[in-house]
Amino acid sequence: MAQSRELPGFLAWLDRASEWLGRSLSWLILAMMLVQFLIVVLRYAFSFNSIPMQESVMYMHATVFMLAAAWTLKHDGHVRVDIFYRAMTPKRKALVDLCGTLFLLLPVMVFVILTSMGYVSKSWRIFEGSPDSGGIPGVFLLKTLIPLFAGLMILQALVEASRHFLVLTGRMDPTDNAHDHAEERL
Repeated sequence: MAQSRELPGFLAWLDRASEWLGRSLSWLILAMMLVQFLIVVLRYAFSFNSIPMQESVMYMHATVFMLAAAWTLKHDGHVRVDIFYRAMTPKRKALVDLCGTLFLLLPVMVFVILTSMGYVSKSWRIFEGSPDSGGIPGVFLLKTLIPLFAGLMILQALVEASRHFLVLTGRMDPTDNAHDHAEERL
């Protein structure tokens, strides 16, 4: 059976969308760093404090953390204790990753969505704002990141599960599944 180097149509599109979102969100890190620098300069040089600016750093951090998690999954960047995994063959790694995705990641993300919906919908009903006077009136938007995070993780998990399945069945080159870890090249 011929081995492919690419994912099938819609899965490849989802994979590219995850890559685009992750790269786009990386610019938010620069903005967050600049705003934090400005907060420090204004506070210590001019004795000026801004609650909306401080909260905006939290909003940006939460957005990057929650929405770029699927990109991190795509690049196999999550923490892994790989005492045995490192020495496995590519097909064995694909089997372990497929089982982890199907039996751990997907059920947990479905649980996150189901348990967060009431919490998020209550926040939307009252358009929950900052508890601090003069803060950003968008806590309901911040809480919406929780089910968005889980939804994006589910989509990327389906892509990864398909990729692992294709490797296991010999329809995808296992080297395409190998992720480049800098710490492994040391």
